[in-house]
Amino acid sequence: MKNLIDIHVVLATAEDMDHWDDEAAEAAEKLNVILHMVYDQADDDIETTRLENVLQHVWENWREDAYLMEIDENDLHDWVDHLLATWDDAGQDDDNDQHTELVY
Repeated sequence: MKNLIDIHVVLATAEDMDHWDDEAAEAAEKLNVILHMVYDQADDDIETTRLENVLQHVWENWREDAYLMEIDENDLHDWVDHLLATWDDAGQDDDNDQHTELVY
């Protein structure tokens, strides 16, 4: 159940994004937008572990991604919809590059 997860615990800070140098605060804000989208778009009855795994996947794969600052919110909504619709906890270890499906 999604209400058992406090989204604020997983949100990024500028310190978490120190590899972005002068853009660290902006990068943290953008990552937080993605994390909030996942949380908001997830079904209310999603299994807690499943949502935690999805949020962890987003954190790990977008935190240092070069496209983080370039992707627009419409594309992010589509990506989040796709992620939530196709998420398979068992298969995620083999597929850590789901965000690369977006072509610019």
